Amino acid sequence: MRDPRTTPDPDLVSVSDPKRVTVPVADLHRTPTGPRDRQLIYGDPVTVLQHDGNWRLIKSEKDGYCGYVMADVLGAPAIATHAVTARMTQAYAAPDIKSSDRVTLSFGSRLTAIAETPIFIETELGHIPRQHLHRTSDTATDPIAVASLFLGTPYLWGGNSGWGLDCSALVQWACHACNIPCPGDTDLQQAALGRNLPEGTPYARGDLIFWKGHVALVMDAGTMIHANAGHMAVTEEGIEAGIARILTQGDGPVTGHKRLPRP
Repeated sequence: MRDPRTTPDPDLVSVSDPKRVTVPVADLHRTPTGPRDRQLIYGDPVTVLQHDGNWRLIKSEKDGYCGYVMADVLGAPAIATHAVTARMTQAYAAPDIKSSDRVTLSFGSRLTAIAETPIFIETELGHIPRQHLHRTSDTATDPIAVASLFLGTPYLWGGNSGWGLDCSALVQWACHACNIPCPGDTDLQQAALGRNLPEGTPYARGDLIFWKGHVALVMDAGTMIHANAGHMAVTEEGIEAGIARILTQGDGPVTGHKRLPRP
């Protein structure tokens, strides 16, 4: 059966036009003017599949997710050299932290370097502190360290940025930073990521725990990190306490325990 999240109706596909996102964050909608499914961020490469008035049906190149965005959030493609590796950063008008900040960017935003100094990297948006950027060829080695950057970030259903994100987005950023391919929604992640572990297997750092509609990353044998509506934020929580809380609030038992490949 065709999944519209990753395989749009072929009758709708009329073009194949590469673009990129040119705003800090853009909602990706199931239908024009419909609810937000996910978000895209600055520099995300996409392919436009259909023009629909002021809307564009697109496919995100980073995970294959399909949906509609407004036409004015897209621009010409560009080759990114760097990506933001802080939860959030600013692009300044000059290579000086006292100069005016032009725009705020989320973790994962992709930019093109124009020039570099020991302190700043100049990009098409302005000057960004170099400790907030890594080359796109760089790969993190610990998904939990990446997820921990988002501690305290507000929970946002369908969110994918440092301003707010949901459980599947937290897992996706942790995986993508470590060069582990990862789809955008929890059910897709449970089907695609890692290998299933038998019930009773001790939890280890980097494992995933799944519920119906929810996922958490294991920090250590007794602690997990997840974006959750119970705390409305990305939080650390005891695994057994969290499992009990989620069951008590009516969201069901654990449905899977999986182990990611090591970066």
